[in-house]
Amino acid sequence: MNKEGFFITLEGPDKTGKSTQAGFLVKHLEKLGFSVVWTREPGGTPFAEAIRAALLNPEHKVSAMAELLLYEASRAQHVGEKILPALKAGKIVVCERFTMSTLAYQGYGRGMPLSEIEKLNRLASGGLKPDLTFVFDMDDSEFSRRLSKKRSDRLELEPAEFRLRVQKGYRELAKKTGAVIVDAGKPASQVREYILAKLKPAVAHLK
Repeated sequence: MNKEGFFITLEGPDKTGKSTQAGFLVKHLEKLGFSVVWTREPGGTPFAEAIRAALLNPEHKVSAMAELLLYEASRAQHVGEKILPALKAGKIVVCERFTMSTLAYQGYGRGMPLSEIEKLNRLASGGLKPDLTFVFDMDDSEFSRRLSKKRSDRLELEPAEFRLRVQKGYRELAKKTGAVIVDAGKPASQVREYILAKLKPAVAHLK
């Protein structure tokens, strides 16, 4: 795939601080003089955000297959309309969640075949892969503490067993892909410094 920019993804379960750290990361990159696009999945474009709203609405009962296909539809629109054009323009794209999340949630969480999800991921993304991935991980006790404060969307309302399967999926996928594992249970300032330390050599060639 022809692209000139650099694609960074932040992966991990809910409540691990991805959005907070993505904000720090974007500001840091902009200070270095890079043109940065900050986005998320599902979502990132008006149509994809509409799909996100439907997917996460706790009033909806969604089958596992319908859920998977909606995530992939959102991704196809997102990549084609926003991510790929930004990369081709030489920009850095920072995205909260991408294909790894679909494998973790719909594969490990829902029990759908990983091989089939991988095929759909490739189709929806056009084969696009991140240049650098951070996977946010923390002990389940910390997940429980953070989730007890606020549960708002359909996936956050899933039982603990589902969350544990998703967490296991992320850990296995991180090891398999060579992603950078981030201890999200540490203070935000320490997490930020760790991410920036791993980022520096990865983007050094872009200057």
